[in-house]
Amino acid sequence: MDLKRLTPTLSVAPQIAPGDLPAAAAAGFTTLICNRPDGEQPGQPDHETMARAAQAAGLRFVFLPVVSGQLDEAQGRAFGEALAQAEGPVLAYCRSGTRSTQLWALSQAGQRPWAEVLQTAAAAGYDLSRMPPPPARA
Repeated sequence: MDLKRLTPTLSVAPQIAPGDLPAAAAAGFTTLICNRPDGEQPGQPDHETMARAAQAAGLRFVFLPVVSGQLDEAQGRAFGEALAQAEGPVLAYCRSGTRSTQLWALSQAGQRPWAEVLQTAAAAGYDLSRMPPPPARA
């Protein structure tokens, strides 16, 4: 697994396999968030397969699919809610890790300065400089 740590409690990754989940659990992750729609690419495990593998590894599974290039603030809020409900470190994945990083960035609206969000993403290898800052939530 090619994990990139964004925060002490959130890491993102490109597509992972069901066989990776015991190692994720052993590394301390408690929740797995799938940000990839089923059928996006041939050979990709569907969310039901990943949910079963997550459960077998003792991980909570959250399916929050986002079509590449079509993420919105509501999805960012849903991602933030999934993070808030997690009882330990979270691993989120998509095709490359970028969508998961973008969702985290949207979830940070009003919580962190946008420059800090962009810097955190860049330090993990994700360039979000073209992503406009979301409006702060009250």
